[in-house]
Amino acid sequence: MPQHQGKRLALSQRQAALILLLPFMVVYGLFLVYPFFNGVWISLHDWNLMAVAFNPDAKAFVGLQNYERVMWGRNITWGAFASPALQVIGLLGMLASFLLYRSGRAGRVTAIAMGLAALLLFVLPGFHPGEGGRWYDRRFWPTVGNTILFVGLAVPGVTITAMLLAAALNGETRAKAVLRTLFFLSQVLSVTVVTLIWQIMFSPRQGLLANVTELLGGSPIVWLTAEGFAMAAIVIATIWWSLGIAMILFLAGLQDISQDLYEAGALDNATGAKAFWYITLPNLKRTITVVVVLQIILHFQVFGQSHLMTNGGPNDTTQVLVRYIYQTAFRDSELGRASAMAVFLFVIMGAFSILQFVLGREKDE
Repeated sequence: MPQHQGKRLALSQRQAALILLLPFMVVYGLFLVYPFFNGVWISLHDWNLMAVAFNPDAKAFVGLQNYERVMWGRNITWGAFASPALQVIGLLGMLASFLLYRSGRAGRVTAIAMGLAALLLFVLPGFHPGEGGRWYDRRFWPTVGNTILFVGLAVPGVTITAMLLAAALNGETRAKAVLRTLFFLSQVLSVTVVTLIWQIMFSPRQGLLANVTELLGGSPIVWLTAEGFAMAAIVIATIWWSLGIAMILFLAGLQDISQDLYEAGALDNATGAKAFWYITLPNLKRTITVVVVLQIILHFQVFGQSHLMTNGGPNDTTQVLVRYIYQTAFRDSELGRASAMAVFLFVIMGAFSILQFVLGREKDE
């Protein structure tokens, strides 16, 4: 084939690729990129939802004032041990990242990422109102803490449970196929159905857990209205609901592992738990990274479980950020302040996802 014909063919292939990508790029831009930048623009305004609906000019540019109202307060000071538990964990995290790097157990990028995360954990909880001071929005940071707590419990719970189930159900037998289907069925239920099921399960009168507790001679726990158990109830329901996709991803990862590795491991007595630890886990690193990132993004957006199971209570202990954004925007009509919180949520989700990708990439290398 002449050279100019090859160039013409290559050009037509690029044009075809652009044409095929164009519908996706248009939809992506209209429904994701444009709303994001429009949300950032709204966050820079004093934007009352109802007022602007009737009069588009009833908004005022206020710059970063909404961010200040959400995240700051009057007479805010910093103390080395204002939140002792979190700040001690931050100090230990910085020390651990340094020691891991010096011992060669962690690469430079991993150590730096861990150190920065630990530094933030030490610095941020240290800000607090001084004498006569107060946060402008007293509910925001506790709500952020509730959301991070939920993610910190739900993501490892889903990841570990789904991985163990996938390992147990990895095979082509009919019984395992049926069990895989049963475990995946919860994924297709709506959040409304899931919360209704678990409200009944957690009921202190007719719930399954209450009946089991009574049979064992104990007193039923009021899960959904007790401050110490309400968040745990939401996490348990979420883990049950979210297992399906994670389990399928782990099954796909397990089926890509060559059986020759297990046969070679068996010659060195690496069977059972040893085979799982030394063969299965190292070969599932990429899958674990994907599952963790997807679960972080998904669970930072938790709304329905908190809204329907506990209504954010008791005493705001299960109030999460998306629900607070929803209330601020549509109940209080403060769309500018709600958009500022949404931008903050986007940054947090992006930071966690980038950190996980960086750690996973270095481990692969």
